[in-house]
Amino acid sequence: MEKMILIKKGAEAELYKGFWMEREVVIKRRITKPYRNPDLDKYIRITRTSIEARSLTNARALGIPTPIVYDVNLDDTEIVMSYIPGPPLKNIIINMSNEKLKELFIEIGRLVGLLHKGGIIHGDLTTSNMLLQKNRIFFIDFGLSEYTYDIEARGVDIHLMRRALESSHYMYSNLAYENFIIGYKSIMGEEANDILKRVDEIRRRGRYVGRHS
Repeated sequence: MEKMILIKKGAEAELYKGFWMEREVVIKRRITKPYRNPDLDKYIRITRTSIEARSLTNARALGIPTPIVYDVNLDDTEIVMSYIPGPPLKNIIINMSNEKLKELFIEIGRLVGLLHKGGIIHGDLTTSNMLLQKNRIFFIDFGLSEYTYDIEARGVDIHLMRRALESSHYMYSNLAYENFIIGYKSIMGEEANDILKRVDEIRRRGRYVGRHS
């Protein structure tokens, strides 16, 4: 493997960019947590690496644009995946027209609907984990993903995205969320109604805890 360049260092993993078998790739390497028991640390890193690689591949099979997984090394807790040349949505929303925002968030809602319909919970639906390449939205970072059809898990997934919108894109959050719902319902149908009610319940719970903590 050719020399890799560190492009991002997070709390859980490091991202490197370079070439692997003549392909431009990103390598995600989960880092050791020295405060954890070594055996537990290794187990957590291996488990999350395995689940993320599987979720990326399965999401792609459901029709969600994601990086292509080329290789998984569980011993080193690494995933080798295709490099997606495109900015995070978080960095470019401010420059978009309302019409473009509507179009994008209808599509994001549709993609999340496909994920949930297929039993995948992303776990960290923020605009930092969505890349825009040639008018296509790519979902990345499935490190907190899980497999379930549970209404609460689906509700939490959407609630966290809504909260991230309000935190990072307050001026556009209502417009974005309203159009997200349109796209989500186009895939989930009547099932979406109970899930979106649960989102509102989760939101009220958070406000109650905030007022009484």
